[in-house]
Amino acid sequence: MKISRVRQRVMHRLQLRESWVIFFVLGIIMLNFPFLHIFNKSDTLFGFPLLFLYFTLGWAFSIFVIYLFTLASRQPTDNHSKTLQP
Repeated sequence: MKISRVRQRVMHRLQLRESWVIFFVLGIIMLNFPFLHIFNKSDTLFGFPLLFLYFTLGWAFSIFVIYLFTLASRQPTDNHSKTLQP
């Protein structure tokens, strides 16, 4: 019961235009100088360069966020579902 309420809140929040803009701006910021400079080191993690891991994990995270947005856009809004019911 509580999980469904939390899920509904998250889905409603993802439907808001502000959330789309925030994630877009966050993606742009992550691909600019300060973050790229932080991860552009000769250090490795599990044998992989940090910059490679940064791009790979950031790409996977962005795909996950896009997946959540598509789920939220398919969810009917409360007002719309009430009008469809007789």
